[in-house]
Amino acid sequence: MAKTNPGRFFEDYAVGQVIQHAVPRTVGAGERALYHALYPMRHALYSSDEFARASGLPQSPLDDLAAFHVVFGKTVPDVSLNAVANLGYAEGRWLAPVYPGDTLSSASEVIGVKENSNGKTGVVYVRTTGTNQRGQKVMEYTRWVMVRKRDADAPAPTPVVPDLAKSVAATDLVIPEGLDFTSYDFAAAGEPHRWGDYDIGEQIDHVDGVTIEEAEHMMATRLWQNTAKVHFDATFRPDGQRLIYGGHVISMARALSFNGLANAQMIVALNAGAHANPCFSGDTIKAWTEVLDKAETPAPGVGALRLRLVATKGGAPFALRGEDGKYRPEVLLDLDYWALVPM
Repeated sequence: MAKTNPGRFFEDYAVGQVIQHAVPRTVGAGERALYHALYPMRHALYSSDEFARASGLPQSPLDDLAAFHVVFGKTVPDVSLNAVANLGYAEGRWLAPVYPGDTLSSASEVIGVKENSNGKTGVVYVRTTGTNQRGQKVMEYTRWVMVRKRDADAPAPTPVVPDLAKSVAATDLVIPEGLDFTSYDFAAAGEPHRWGDYDIGEQIDHVDGVTIEEAEHMMATRLWQNTAKVHFDATFRPDGQRLIYGGHVISMARALSFNGLANAQMIVALNAGAHANPCFSGDTIKAWTEVLDKAETPAPGVGALRLRLVATKGGAPFALRGEDGKYRPEVLLDLDYWALVPM
């Protein structure tokens, strides 16, 4: 009897299937230190216990994207081990902060399948939920992945494509209990810009750039226990290159956005996301943001900004698509999210 796991292929998924992912993981302050070592993260709420307590939280939580990477990493052996590409995200919400000492687990429900016209691959849609040791949901999101078929002659399943919301409504954002920005320390945070200083349609060039290195990417995928073959095995792609994990690009772009959005402290929703083009070692990532929407929240002194974060590997800022409507070749990431900022 074979004891190794080759991973699931497209024909192994069925709508309604629920997958409990191994292995639960207890996170600590070390995750925060490693996360800040991998990415130039400087948001004050995730850097200082004192800043977090002054904002109504018991201590500094784990960075929102670090928590996302842990939950996401649990799903890879079951969802995307044999993936060609992770295609997109929708309906993501952070439901509770993750603190050092919490133990995170993940489960996914298959909500859609559709074979591609080439008959060799198909797209699988899953809704993933991350929970802590108390059974409390800390986040949920939907993603869709292109997965290889084991047998190209296997019959195609009845296509089911879920109807996904274009964005999370501002009224559905979950604000961490106790969060209060009425005594917000702008000097400690690093910038003076408030919610009211941002206008819908405004575009921000984050100026800085970071060149992706092979070693840091390998450390990141191991840290998040992301075992997708395209990130580890250089023989798995015809071009002999290891594909940089999309989450690595997301975190790098979020870190770069500090310059201009230092007070966008917490990500609370992921509306949509696309990894537009592949990223490889040696690419230099830059980022720009467009303000898509604004909303007030019931939390004291806390507003929300809906932001489009775009990561590129060259080219002029604010250029997203070509005349053909497709993403420009230098665009790596197009991410639509809600963040909490002081009023």
